[in-house]
Amino acid sequence: MAKFSPLMIAPPLIFAGLAAMFVLGMKRENPNDLPSQLIAKSAPPLTLTAFEGEPLLTDETVREPGLKLVNFWGTWCVACRAEHPNLLKLSELLKMPMPLHGVNFDETVEGAPEKYLAEEGNPFTTLGKDLSKKTKIDWGVYGAPETFLIDANGKVLLRIAGPLTERVIDQTLMPAIRAAQGQ
Repeated sequence: MAKFSPLMIAPPLIFAGLAAMFVLGMKRENPNDLPSQLIAKSAPPLTLTAFEGEPLLTDETVREPGLKLVNFWGTWCVACRAEHPNLLKLSELLKMPMPLHGVNFDETVEGAPEKYLAEEGNPFTTLGKDLSKKTKIDWGVYGAPETFLIDANGKVLLRIAGPLTERVIDQTLMPAIRAAQGQ
């Protein structure tokens, strides 16, 4: 008779545990959603440098009355470049009811953001450069682009990691804006 070793049970148990984790991960409400510790909390402070000739995004700006969007982007980011035409459209759509603010980060080429915005158009009401990377870290930004919806009290209502595609705008952002406006 063959001997039974407890180690023979280990591989099937490990496989079952991993399979259960995968199934639970896929059954989340939105498997593409990256959680944010900032939801329903005050937006962290901003440590930004001004773009020449552009209004600076400040803490006071984020806490002004009304809804607002804060978009983290970089010229080096392919997804940010793909998102840019949608930001221009969104900026025109929301111009009166809601400002769109920009935070540029992780730039390695001096003057690249200014040149890019001059060539492609500037969708942002105010801008700032995160030269120290402190703002990026404080806001929990994983990568670019990321967009935050901020309420009238400066609290974070929504975080969208990834580009604002037409689908994301229609299915995620606009419903959140309408809900925040009480519509």
